Amino acid sequence: MSVIVTDQGFAPAPARDIVPLARLTPETTAVDLANTDDPAALEGHLDHLRLIRVAFPAFNDGRAFTIARRLRMLGYTGQLLAHGPVIADQYAMCRRVGFDGVEIPDEIAARQPEAQWRARADWQAHDYQARLKA
Repeated sequence: MSVIVTDQGFAPAPARDIVPLARLTPETTAVDLANTDDPAALEGHLDHLRLIRVAFPAFNDGRAFTIARRLRMLGYTGQLLAHGPVIADQYAMCRRVGFDGVEIPDEIAARQPEAQWRARADWQAHDYQARLKA
């Protein structure tokens, strides 16, 4: 099981039919991208995809940040989730690059409870420039 983290807090991840990029068809509405996939491979499909999840295989592998930013620059407007062992300290960066939320394993949700994630929900105020201006 997993937990979806958004600015509103925790919610259980619903059952969804998400396919890997290799099984993408014109009828696909939800796709999983690996951190090594090229987001340009989705260019002809972005208008009908409702969900893209981008894998974080480890909290210290930041390639998914770049993929999220590139997807938004390509014009993707649907739901974009980071997926994997993301930690609460990374939530603000996830939101800044275009992720709508994070899907984390139950183990991380137990280790970093909702209060830790909600403390970062005001992600626009948590950047070094805002602290320098204060």
